[in-house]
Order: sequence, then structure tokens, then C-alpha cells
Amino acid sequence: QVQLEESGGGLVQPGGSLRLSCAASGNIVSIGAMGWYRQAPGKQRDSVATITTRGNTNYADSVKGRFTISQDSAKNTVYLQMNSLKTEDTAVYYCNADLLVFTYSRSVRTRGDYWGQGTQVTVSS
Repeated sequence: QVQLEESGGGLVQPGGSLRLSCAASGNIVSIGAMGWYRQAPGKQRDSVATITTRGNTNYADSVKGRFTISQDSAKNTVYLQMNSLKTEDTAVYYCNADLLVFTYSRSVRTRGDYWGQGTQVTVSS
């Protein structure tokens, strides 16, 4: 029913830039917040940046000043502009969304946390 589709990952040199996109689709009533998380090999999944529907943002200290999260509410899409990329940024980046969805089987609206499949970002020379 609900899908989060990420795109924009790839290989980039240190100091380069990438822009990730995540589009949410399905029986979505409203979006409370969306964000980006990342997980490097052997490490836990950590928050990178989040944004609420109202536009409030939060960033991990490691990406402040380099990454910018934004959204297009009309498209249910969130973006992550990544500049001045470092090798330490290499990870699988996952889109996350706090959604209010319509559950047809119960004819009710339910809140849930949804994840995309992830997109690989590799920063290497």
C-alpha cells in the first residue's frame, strides 16, 4: 500500500555533491515527518536529517553545514542535498516517513513508521 522510493545515490569523489530524493506514495492521509538515515557497514543506523511537514529540521552534527533537507509537500517528496561529501559519509541512506495512512480493512486511519529500501552513497577517490 505505502511505498517510499529513494533515488540519487551513487559514487562521488570527496568534496563532491549528490542529491537524494524520496517519494512517498500510497494511501497516505498525511505526513508527520520525513527524514534520512544512514547505515555504514558494521555500524548502526543513525539519523542524518529530518523534517516535519511544518518545515522544522534537525541534522546530525556530522552533517551540519554540508547537508540540507527539504521537501515538496505537493509531491510527498523529501530531498537531501549533500555537499562537501567526505569518505565518512559512505553508507546506505534510507528514507523514513512518519505517516498517517488509511487502513481499508478496518476503515480507520493509523499512524506508522515506514522505510525505503535504501540507496547506496559511496564517497571515494
